[in-house]
Amino acid sequence: MQETHATPESEPIVIPRRLDPEDAQQALQKLQGILKRQEVVEALAHRQFEDDERSNLLEGMVHRQHENEIRAIINNLHPSDIAFILESLPVNERQAVWQLVDAEHDADVLLEVDDWARESLIESMDHQDLVAATGTMDADEIADLVADLPADVVAEVQKGLTDEERAQLIEAMGYPEDTVGAIMDFEMVRVRDDVTLEVVLRYLRRLHELPDHTDQIFVVDRQDKLLGTLALSKLLVSEPDIHVAQVMTTDYLTLNPLDSDADAAGAFERYDLVSAPVIDDQGRLIGRVTIAEVVDVIQEDSQEQALSRAGLQEEDIFAPVLDAMKNRAPWLLVNLCTASFASFVASRFEDTVSHIVILAFLMSIVAGIGGNSGNQTMTMIIRALAVGRVSGSNAWQLVRRESTVTLLVGLCGSLITAGFAWFISSSWAIALVMIAAMIGNMLIGATLGVLIPILRDRFGKDPAMGSSVLLTFATDTLGFFLFLGLASVFLM
Repeated sequence: MQETHATPESEPIVIPRRLDPEDAQQALQKLQGILKRQEVVEALAHRQFEDDERSNLLEGMVHRQHENEIRAIINNLHPSDIAFILESLPVNERQAVWQLVDAEHDADVLLEVDDWARESLIESMDHQDLVAATGTMDADEIADLVADLPADVVAEVQKGLTDEERAQLIEAMGYPEDTVGAIMDFEMVRVRDDVTLEVVLRYLRRLHELPDHTDQIFVVDRQDKLLGTLALSKLLVSEPDIHVAQVMTTDYLTLNPLDSDADAAGAFERYDLVSAPVIDDQGRLIGRVTIAEVVDVIQEDSQEQALSRAGLQEEDIFAPVLDAMKNRAPWLLVNLCTASFASFVASRFEDTVSHIVILAFLMSIVAGIGGNSGNQTMTMIIRALAVGRVSGSNAWQLVRRESTVTLLVGLCGSLITAGFAWFISSSWAIALVMIAAMIGNMLIGATLGVLIPILRDRFGKDPAMGSSVLLTFATDTLGFFLFLGLASVFLM
């Protein structure tokens, strides 16, 4: 939304509305308050009026008032903020508020909202609304939604595309998820190298507007093979009678549509790119990737890693209980089995613990410190894997480095732990066993913190998925075995 302020001497000045994430938070709280009031009114109407007609009349009046309030709030927001609010509401409320969003926002909101929330929004839309919303999208944007759209909607939308757009849609749909081809767009400016900059400027002025995030123009030949790039900044400051070939850059980064989108994100980060051309195996320019798509990739990868480490997949926080159970139960069951095995190992030292009861209070420290040490290492390795800094040639070097760091940290920490053990047990022998067990388990945790994600990545698995569960199993089991084993040997 925009505000206009008129001045006596000039035309009204248009002041754009300031974007502020806190606006979305405040709007969400207001909407939740309105929806809560609606529930209260419905309950009171049914309780106080035995006449169904009077009850329905009251409900209808209040309901229309609340709908108008919601429309005034929701349609004054940026599509990204609308998407945030919809994701923050239970399914029924989400669908009810979605019906009050102006149709002009439908396409942008569907593109902004997360996949798990988009499904419920599409379910609440009728055929014509879906066709109208997707009909305004570009081919690459439609391709992003194809998996969630009904087949008849996709077929009807395709009929409204030009031959070129239809070919672009089919091409975009053909690339696997998590590749450059799946995130590239087809809107870009191309010029020949044998024209002058003045011709290029005249051509740009004839365009309605430049594609988003256009920082460079792509120079191609008649077969669409990429010859170089022309930065807009270079275009603006150079003499207009110079030919494009004289000022274009031939040292540039190119992407292949089958490259990993994570690798592309790493390249953008490394070279501070705003956009990058995508070429096929013959060197023809077929699309481009912009910083907007890269930011989405980085955010999605970060969210997936955070969930994967706990053995979770992305889910609707308001999803039905059974769906949530299916998502969380598998790795929890694995964790239950591993914890049971660790307890079984500890039970094998029943005689030792029964004779030296203080060991039962100290062994959890050994297991916990080993797990924390391993998690620190694992977090660094998973991040390094994500940006391509870990390979088979440096895996053992990383193991040695992390072992050295952990050994030094463990020596310092074990002295503090040994002092605590001596304080509560008055036994130097127990303190020395504590030092040895703690350092040993921390080294185990650090080593596995490197090897588990690397091995999972080597076998084509998500290196973050369930890694913390596997690490906890190892550090608990081996920590108990190491501590109680040493105690049995030296203290009994």
